[in-house]
Amino acid sequence: MAEIDLYVDPVCPFAWVTARWLLDTARGEHAVAVKQMSLAVLNDGRAVDAGHEPMISRSRRFGRVFAAVEQRHGPSGFVSLYLALGPRLHPRTPETDDDAAAAAALAEAGLESTLLAALDDASFDAPVADAHQASQQALGGRGGSPIIAIDGQGFGGPVLTAPPAPHRATALLRAVIDAATTPEFAALQRPYQGPPAFTTGERTVH
Repeated sequence: MAEIDLYVDPVCPFAWVTARWLLDTARGEHAVAVKQMSLAVLNDGRAVDAGHEPMISRSRRFGRVFAAVEQRHGPSGFVSLYLALGPRLHPRTPETDDDAAAAAALAEAGLESTLLAALDDASFDAPVADAHQASQQALGGRGGSPIIAIDGQGFGGPVLTAPPAPHRATALLRAVIDAATTPEFAALQRPYQGPPAFTTGERTVH
């Protein structure tokens, strides 16, 4: 059994695909913990192009809610909210309302509606920054969402463009674990392939 930590920004669509794959595939076979990192903190003090500014703003606001939930309910509350929020944020449309999505996700997860106020409560920025720093320490450098650590070995990714078919999902997890637990393995990367799809077979490859 492997000990797997997956660090995600709750608003990152690629991390959402990865988390669903990992939680579904590793269930009962490996110990998986889903933890917070922050694209907002990652980009503090850096120029962000106009196209990415809305995501950074969402990262900051939702990060606060997840920090508040973890303070009150621990890791299980974090995962419950993450699983309830994902389908409401991804895929994102012009009609997506962040406050309404957060409120509905809190209700589905059985969490207090008062936690919604954390969206705009800057007092939670410090615990978000602490969680993000833990993700960077796990990676051993600066990196975005998602980050995976397997038995203490951290890597950027894996980045998935769609949920793999079940037989491929299991094979992929085995390959990721084998790579991460091979001391000589350092990195494997390909050019950006996106945006992600959220159901198996949905994405068209060009």
